[in-house]
Amino acid sequence: MRLTIPVELPKRELEISYATRQMILGSCFAENIGKRLLASKFPVELNPFGILYNPLSIAAALNRIADRDCFSDDSPELVFHNELWHSMLHHGDFSRRSKNELVAAVNQSIENAADALDGLDLLTLTFGTAYVYRRAGDDMVVGNCHKLPSSCFTRSLLAVDEAVAAMKAIFEKLFRRNDALKILLTVSPIRHVKDGLHGNQVSKAVLLLVVEELRRLFPGRVFYFPAYEIVLDELRDYRFYAEDMIHPSQQAVGYVWECFKECYFDSETEKLLAMVEEIARGVAHRPFDAESQAHRDFKSKLLLKIEGIKEKYPFFDFSKEIEQCRTR
Repeated sequence: MRLTIPVELPKRELEISYATRQMILGSCFAENIGKRLLASKFPVELNPFGILYNPLSIAAALNRIADRDCFSDDSPELVFHNELWHSMLHHGDFSRRSKNELVAAVNQSIENAADALDGLDLLTLTFGTAYVYRRAGDDMVVGNCHKLPSSCFTRSLLAVDEAVAAMKAIFEKLFRRNDALKILLTVSPIRHVKDGLHGNQVSKAVLLLVVEELRRLFPGRVFYFPAYEIVLDELRDYRFYAEDMIHPSQQAVGYVWECFKECYFDSETEKLLAMVEEIARGVAHRPFDAESQAHRDFKSKLLLKIEGIKEKYPFFDFSKEIEQCRTR
């Protein structure tokens, strides 16, 4: 008896290994996969502008990174609201008590991302919504409204052509700088219920059409991972959602991660990943008696195992894990 309709996964269109230098931008679903990659010791630059949802904000972030277009004290994108300074192009994670702290934080992130950009092998972008908010007065598309009054913005649905044009322009700029770069697109399965269920479906339809057009324009350079279809079609049951009935549960995120690995990891990468996960489980282990000889022996063996992996694969950084083992 078949109880689900499995999504057909792309097979080895791309290969991701521990040598693949990656940057990931986009919605909170990009955060989920990005954090899994980081926890597994892959070299990843994750969301240098914080979580972004719409294609125009993602394109704007990439343009600023590519141009090293940093902020100054008088940048019009900076606003003060609710006792914090915010960048209208950044997520609230960057908001600070002082303008100088905000400028320093966003500029350091831009510099770090720009340093990584030219040597990048893979850029992964996750689109969350096709609705955008434009600031009244200058029509700037904002990445985050930072709880400013709704009267400060006008809301609209992107046309497919408008989103494609913005992404096409930045893709061409990036490909001119780095002819080895490949781009992986995903659409977030997280429903934006504030848009209404019908509005959310319309928004996701726009994003899927944008993805298809970009794949057509850049064959062999732009690819698609079907995270949206895996969650919405293959896992179409509320038991795969968190309590808010909107975000995927950890089980669902784990399943998408397994699909991601199946698509892009070869056997050698899977082997290295298994080693890293074994170390993580060992470090996370909580003993019944932390002072026992058995636990001291366990930690000693774990440290020896880490040293053995580092000797064979020196690109791994286990400094945090070593410190945790020695201090517990």
